[in-house]
Amino acid sequence: MKKTIAILTLGLMVYACAKVPLTGRMQLAAVSNEEIMPLVNEEYAKIKRESKVVTQTSQGQQVVNVGKRISKAVEDFLLQEGYQDLVATFAWEFNLLESEQVNAWCMPGGKVAFYTGIMPICQDETGIAVVMGHEVAHAVASHSRERMSNGMLANLGISAISVAMGQNPTLTEQIFLQSIGVTSQLGMLKFSRKHELEADELGLIFMAMAGYDPRQAPVFWERMAKVGGEAPPEFLSTHPGPDRRIERLNANMAKALEYYNK
Repeated sequence: MKKTIAILTLGLMVYACAKVPLTGRMQLAAVSNEEIMPLVNEEYAKIKRESKVVTQTSQGQQVVNVGKRISKAVEDFLLQEGYQDLVATFAWEFNLLESEQVNAWCMPGGKVAFYTGIMPICQDETGIAVVMGHEVAHAVASHSRERMSNGMLANLGISAISVAMGQNPTLTEQIFLQSIGVTSQLGMLKFSRKHELEADELGLIFMAMAGYDPRQAPVFWERMAKVGGEAPPEFLSTHPGPDRRIERLNANMAKALEYYNK
């Protein structure tokens, strides 16, 4: 009996897998984007209500312009590669929120927010593009969906996920908020080392696709590394550290430059 259950569970997990574009990594996708998006829209609207939105400022419009440019380039690429279903899940929105936090984040479906605290480190549109490419990458790689799928599996078992989505909304919301990393201070919890490095790799390529020089990405992280002293900014995850990120960015630079030079 146990063997049968194990085989069934393995089969369900294989069925509920997706492939990350470009990297080819397989990930658990037991929760659909259609099930996640109502939660995303509700939470993003709540954050905008509870924050001071300054998107109409000159800096806010820079964030919007860079976001539109990168998301357009990424969507064009994904459509060429046959990811029509993934592109259909995006409803991009870019906002700048007033906060001293040195941070930015992206929810599933492309709901992006920058905090004003990160703008001096970005310095210009290319710096914004480094951060934007990274955040867009989290959406394209469906990192939040993967985290939510893993959370649902850990709490319920894969056979009960679809039932829980409809019959246990409290648990579903808790796992969702954990998966996208929203905290009570409207910040975002850190993604795993694996997700952060994957977002760095994809983000480097995405900014290059949109015509931004990827060689400025390591320069941005050098600036970020100098901020905060003993209390590093939220966006500067302790895993991986800036030296590791810069090393990986430089290792992926040749591939990114192929897209930049097209």
